[in-house]
Amino acid sequence: MSENHSKSKRKTGLEWKAAAWVGRHPLITTTVPALGYAAATAPEVTAWAAGSTLAAAVAWGRAHPDSFDQLVLPHLRNLRRRWLSATYTGPAWRRNMREANLVREHPSTGELLVPRILRLRSYSSAVETVWIKILKGQTVKHWMDAAEVLAACFNAERVTVEKLAPRKIALIVQRREPFTYTIPAPEIPATVEEVDLARVHFGFDEFGREWTEDMSDKHMLVSGATGSGKNSVLWAPLFTLAPMIAEGSVRLWLCDPKQVELNAAAPIAHRYASGEEASAEVVSEFLEDQQATQAKLHEQGLRKFTPSVETPLNILIVDELGAVLAYGSDRTRMMRNRQGMALVGSQGRATGHLMWGAVQEPTKDTVPVRDLFTLRICLRVTAAVHPEMVLGDGARMRGALADEIPNIPATAGIGFKVAERTRTPLRVRAAYATDADLEGLVKHVLAERDGHEEQGGSHLRLVA
Repeated sequence: MSENHSKSKRKTGLEWKAAAWVGRHPLITTTVPALGYAAATAPEVTAWAAGSTLAAAVAWGRAHPDSFDQLVLPHLRNLRRRWLSATYTGPAWRRNMREANLVREHPSTGELLVPRILRLRSYSSAVETVWIKILKGQTVKHWMDAAEVLAACFNAERVTVEKLAPRKIALIVQRREPFTYTIPAPEIPATVEEVDLARVHFGFDEFGREWTEDMSDKHMLVSGATGSGKNSVLWAPLFTLAPMIAEGSVRLWLCDPKQVELNAAAPIAHRYASGEEASAEVVSEFLEDQQATQAKLHEQGLRKFTPSVETPLNILIVDELGAVLAYGSDRTRMMRNRQGMALVGSQGRATGHLMWGAVQEPTKDTVPVRDLFTLRICLRVTAAVHPEMVLGDGARMRGALADEIPNIPATAGIGFKVAERTRTPLRVRAAYATDADLEGLVKHVLAERDGHEEQGGSHLRLVA
């Protein structure tokens, strides 16, 4: 029998479609009838129970808003977005899929095949994630190409697509800008024991979660145009590291070619350089210190260091990488800086020698060691190609629209990073440190350092 005659041209019966829907939504199909039966048989009891539940919820939300927002509010948002909105329910969902050209007809029956929503989670009032089973023959690229159309259909600012499994994707739908407020500078831990290098505070992400990073072995690159908030990203982790800086188990090596941005931290730096020539000297000394540590670890038969006063975590912070690696007038010096930072980027993690750098133009010509940075953050930039230069190929297509962040002071510190274990861009905002906050940070470190020196425990040395 031919293939055309082996397949039925009759559509699946509505009763079987309804049964499948009931099986996929057991909570709704059992709860709604139960509530209806209760309301019909005992209306007074049902009304009393509903009123009591509502009153308890209101009281909970007023008395303990943090726990209510964490435990209850996401479920209420899920209910509203999934079933009460005109976006993800039956006819509206099919219409949106047709507008985005993500449906097709069954070749035999002519039935309209529509991608199916598996579940929805509204993590915040600004962002929701929709898990979808796509049609056979569709790829993630089909959905990425339709992302802008989907955003228009959903009345959202942007839609990001993430592959989860074969024929399963997630749409991350941003309804609005999640960051409408300034994030204050982090609190300084009281003791060194409270500092967790695996969870250094930077700010918050678009889901309302704390943005932390493991900074024990990461080289960090921050890219952004003038006024985008690059120094917010560089300053924020120093508040968490302050006790270790005072103790001497973290040492800062600062290169400030513009002689402005990092000047406030000069009193707490192990090395501070202002200007291009002095910055080159600090880069050279940093490499020498790394090589000396390598030799020391080799003598002791160790493959990796543990941060301590004797073997500190060294962090080279360069405010403008372009001035150190590309823009200078002395080409020989620029080449030495490139070679030095390349060695730090490729070998420094094992010895506790890390580099953090900020740059406005993240091209290979400007930052030839760009691929050696393991943590990359892209703030507001001026060109559509910059997000992919910083975050990797396809980053902008996946939603890292850093070039579309408005050029206004209110957006400083807002940008994207790539979530671990996936290639999905995550919108983040760094905490903002005022001049008073920075002054307080320096005073705190100096006061704590004086206490360590009195006990003979400080190995820090300031060279300005």
